[in-house]
Amino acid sequence: MYRFLLSRQWVILTLVALALIPTMIELGFWQLHRHEHKVALNKVIADSLAAKPVAAESLTAPGAEVKDADLYRRVTAKGRFDTAHEVVVRRRTNADDQIGFHVLTPFVLPDGKVLMVNRGWIPADGPSQTVFPKIPPPPRGEVTVTGRLMADQTTAASGIKDKAGLPDRQIMLINSRQEAERLGRQVLGGYIDMTEPRPRGDTPQLIAAPDHDDIGPHMAYAVQWWLFAGAVPVGWVILARREARDRAAAEEKEKDDESSEPEPAPV
Repeated sequence: MYRFLLSRQWVILTLVALALIPTMIELGFWQLHRHEHKVALNKVIADSLAAKPVAAESLTAPGAEVKDADLYRRVTAKGRFDTAHEVVVRRRTNADDQIGFHVLTPFVLPDGKVLMVNRGWIPADGPSQTVFPKIPPPPRGEVTVTGRLMADQTTAASGIKDKAGLPDRQIMLINSRQEAERLGRQVLGGYIDMTEPRPRGDTPQLIAAPDHDDIGPHMAYAVQWWLFAGAVPVGWVILARREARDRAAAEEKEKDDESSEPEPAPV
């Protein structure tokens, strides 16, 4: 009854089904790992935001990479802003999805090292982003800044291509190593999103704290992929049984047609 399973069509269908099952199971585990990573990151963010601020140089140093456990940790530093070497980060959006710039200002510490400070978002001056925008100045003289410690931005992590040949004093990614080369000074690894002091007139707009409540749809996607994997063999069995039933019905009809044919008239 099931000899048709050896046909070319059914062999191909069976091989495809056998390939789909482990693929869908693996995709389910991939989504599960993404869910676990999101949950772990949310915990890091929550713990970091709840912790008391510490000195920036206690968590990072020139050439160092910011540890995952220190992401979003509130840090403080005393020094002065170096607006002469200020740059802007292109194509950044605010809370209303308006495109503009992030203002990146070197913050010189008493020992001469530099902490890169993202002072916030400003709009572009008109439709063109090739002209360096007007930037509200930071406080003058020695000040204490507080901000959330962030890791260096990379193309792999952000999806933003680090283009060359940009207009003067414009960059695509915030990267402490590149800034150290540009400034010719020791720059602490990573950078901070400034939270204090607040700018006058609320501009630049400070970067909002990250959302650490949303866990995303990854667990639902994982369950979905595993349900698909379970549905493949079930679907294969249903199709095979339907094919066998249809073939048996066709054979039975053929026999009935043969038995109902009239006998030829004698000559």
